[in-house]
Amino acid sequence: MTSACSLSFTNRKQKHVSVETTERALEDPEEFDIAVAEVRLCVEALLFVASEALSIKTIAKLTCAQESVVGAALQQITQAQADRGVVVREVGGGYRFSTAPQAREAVEAYLLPPKTTLSTPALEALAIVAHMQPVTKGEIESIRGVNSDSVVNTLLDRSLIAEGGRKDVVGRPMQYKTTPTFLESFGLRSLDDLPQLELEPGQPLELDLLTAGMPQLLPETPSQTDAETEAEDAEAAGETQAAADTAVAENDAQAE
Repeated sequence: MTSACSLSFTNRKQKHVSVETTERALEDPEEFDIAVAEVRLCVEALLFVASEALSIKTIAKLTCAQESVVGAALQQITQAQADRGVVVREVGGGYRFSTAPQAREAVEAYLLPPKTTLSTPALEALAIVAHMQPVTKGEIESIRGVNSDSVVNTLLDRSLIAEGGRKDVVGRPMQYKTTPTFLESFGLRSLDDLPQLELEPGQPLELDLLTAGMPQLLPETPSQTDAETEAEDAEAAGETQAAADTAVAENDAQAE
């Protein structure tokens, strides 16, 4: 019977041989191709089971291979899958398997509810978080001009934003930032791919969604329900009515 110690030694030996092979492969083109072929199977398996995008560095560490070998394997897999229903996408600073864009309608019909877009208030809040993160709910509300409790909760529920620690000011309000799910939903490799905002000197920071280009990037993002949208509209209407009531009260006081 083989002992656990001997199995452990065998695994370490195999890993050591793998590292030696890939190091030699950097010098010999033929051995490089052999190393790529050997690691490609593991790379495919990792992409299949991973719940998030994997970087080349992470894959290299998991497979005990050189990053150049992993990169070549990824390139081969990407080319092989290019015309298939499952393709390789580079998102969020890594690689993962994803359904092909041509199959989007069929996949959405199976996975998503009929309505697949966020409401305008939710998009406004998401655009603010994306461009100003980390940002507090109070800062979101100061830009939007209305209460944003509902939209922030919606974005949290959709995993498009997450808590990003407390701000070091009086009251220590919670800050929010975007998530890897946000990057994947919008097809972004990193936050550097966000559309740039063009502001003239002295112009206040008002995030126009059309200028930011965010609606065009949203087709894969789950939506709010009609009830949530109505709740947000009701909040905005409540803020407007409250302001009007305050103004009337002040006028009455001055008249007296």
